[in-house]
Amino acid sequence: MIKANLHTHSKYCDGHASLKEVAETAVRKGFSILGFSSHAPVPFENAFSIKDEKALAQYVEEIRVLKKAYADKIKIYLSLEIDYIPDITVPFKEFSSKYNLDYTIGSVHLVKNSHDELWFIDGPKHEIYDEGLSNCFGGDIYAAVRAYYRQVNEMLTTQNPDMVGHIDKIKMHNKGRYFEEDEAWYVKLIDETLDYVKANDAVMEVNTRGIYRGRSRSLFPGVAVLRKARKKNIPVSLNSDAHKPHELDGYYPEAQTILQDAGYREVYYFEDGSWKAFPLI
Repeated sequence: MIKANLHTHSKYCDGHASLKEVAETAVRKGFSILGFSSHAPVPFENAFSIKDEKALAQYVEEIRVLKKAYADKIKIYLSLEIDYIPDITVPFKEFSSKYNLDYTIGSVHLVKNSHDELWFIDGPKHEIYDEGLSNCFGGDIYAAVRAYYRQVNEMLTTQNPDMVGHIDKIKMHNKGRYFEEDEAWYVKLIDETLDYVKANDAVMEVNTRGIYRGRSRSLFPGVAVLRKARKKNIPVSLNSDAHKPHELDGYYPEAQTILQDAGYREVYYFEDGSWKAFPLI
């Protein structure tokens, strides 16, 4: 199977290595395709995204230089992981057209409530997840999770990302404390979101980061969701969401087996201007 990763972070956002360090590690590990996807700037103070347009311009230029420098060793692509927060974040097409991105990853890390307050569902501390659930949704996990998936669905419809990142990330800090993934209301919500993925021709990411970082019991998304996605013929892309170079292929062999068990025989990666299928075996 081809070694590739399209979801990669660097020091430009919340990653821990330079773009060059990541590229060199990818080459050493035998990767054929590497996509850089630092978090796009958002219009408020934070600790995870590219700071501003000046830094973004530097990021873009450095990747263009690396593309040429490593052209005989690996195919490097320019992307951004773009957050979607209704009426707050910049439309995806503005980033894509201004910086000539090869592809876009659309993700939801902050869930907006009816009072325009934001619930941060990511990061290493479940206490922040719990506090946000209480402050933004009065502890109502059903309302909070429903808001998350509604926001993902709206992103798919209005922003049309090429790939949707870690689609069920809402489960990460749950770990069975607030809900189980086989509860009828939760199953209905994620089934609806899969229909949105299919209707908008998005590639669904299979993200390994939660497992190799010890933050999730399963892949994003889990095997039950993958089986449903396979029946709907939703294409998937296996990525590690690497924040450090050694994470580039984190949990890949195990994830490949899980994908095969779910019925998948191929994964999709961006290459030479389009999305292409590559065999899992």
